[in-house]
Amino acid sequence: MSQLSLTPARRTLVVIGGLLVLFTWLYLVLARPTDWESVAGSSSALITLGGYVGGAILLLAGSLPSLPARTIAVIPVALVLNIVVGEIVGTIGLPLYLDSVGTVLVSALAGPIAGLATGTLSSVVWGLINPAALPFAAGAAATGWLAGLAVKSGAFKHWWSVIVSGAIIGIITGAIAAPVAAFVYGGTAGVGTGAVVSLFRELGNSLLASVTMQSFISDPLDKAIVFLIVWAALKALPKRTLASLRPQPADAA
Repeated sequence: MSQLSLTPARRTLVVIGGLLVLFTWLYLVLARPTDWESVAGSSSALITLGGYVGGAILLLAGSLPSLPARTIAVIPVALVLNIVVGEIVGTIGLPLYLDSVGTVLVSALAGPIAGLATGTLSSVVWGLINPAALPFAAGAAATGWLAGLAVKSGAFKHWWSVIVSGAIIGIITGAIAAPVAAFVYGGTAGVGTGAVVSLFRELGNSLLASVTMQSFISDPLDKAIVFLIVWAALKALPKRTLASLRPQPADAA
C-alpha cells in the first residue's frame, strides 16, 4: 500500500491535529459533561465541537494535498457510508455499530493519516446530524489510524489476518470509547449496546466496568466485520482501479 509522503509543514499540521483530537478526548473523560443535548447546547459541547473540528481541519490540511483527486472524492462517500449505516444499525437494536466501513476503506487505500482524518471528520459531520456521535470522534480517529497501520503491515493479505487485526483494533478503540459512553451518556449511547450494558449492570457491575465489558464484546466483533467488508470490497476491485486511488510518491509535494 502506498503511503502519504508529507512535507515537514504538513506533518506538523497532522501532529497538531492529532494532538488536538487526543486532548479533546481527555477533556471529555476528565470533565465528564452530562449536559449533552446538541453540539451547541452547552459550553462543554462547544469545547468538544471546537476541539474535534479544529483537529479535523488540521488533519485534512496536512493530508489532502498529498492525495490523488480520486481518493479525495472517495472521502465524502466514506462519510455518507459511515453515517447512513451507523444510523440504521443504531436504530435496529444490534449490539454493533458498523459505522467505520468508510473510514477503514480510506485507510486501506491511502494509509493511516488519511484514515485518521476521515474518522475524525466523519464523527464531526455526523455530530451535526446526531449529537450523540460527536464525543466518539477520538475512537473513530483511532480506528482510521490503526486500520491504516494494520493494512500497511499486511493485515489484508489473508482472511484470517483481516479478522484478527479487526478484533485487536476493536479492543483498543473499545477502550477509548468506553469512558466516553460511561461518563457522558451513562452507558446508553446505543440501543443494542445499551441493552448489553444494562445486563452487566443487573449482574452487579459498576457503570464503567459494564460499559467496558460491553465494548470488549461488541467492538472486536464490529471491527472484524468491518475489516472483512472492506477487504472483500477491495478484492473485488480491478488492480488498475486500486492503483489509481492510492497516493503515489509523485503526488506528495
